Amino acid sequence: MDIKVNWLAVVLATVAGMICAKTWYRKTAFGPVWRKLTGIGEAASQAAGKRPIVITLFANFITAIALAILIHAGSIVFGTKNAGVALLTGFVAWLAFSATTLATHNAFELKPAKLTWINNGYQLVLMLSMSLVIGLMG
Repeated sequence: MDIKVNWLAVVLATVAGMICAKTWYRKTAFGPVWRKLTGIGEAASQAAGKRPIVITLFANFITAIALAILIHAGSIVFGTKNAGVALLTGFVAWLAFSATTLATHNAFELKPAKLTWINNGYQLVLMLSMSLVIGLMG
């Protein structure tokens, strides 16, 4: 099987991922509740500088590459390239890897269930939006 990666789709999916993060955790969305549940205030975020953003950018880029590969493989398995295959792939990737890992870590770290729901919701929106971008460009 010859795996093809559309690098423009990967870059645009990475941008979509960064937009998701900025939107999800903003002050008018889940940001204030997330800050309260994590205990991370504005001052701590400022002190961290750009490091968390750089890490998120790198992680989103790697995620976009993996999704592009998985979506391509899925399109071969299903014999079609469409947004439905891309979204299904993104959902399965989220459920199998992101949701389960985050739920397990948060359970053992005794983090509030509400925090797990907020972060898992973000991960789902992230995976689906990145997958949609890749699927539409496929």
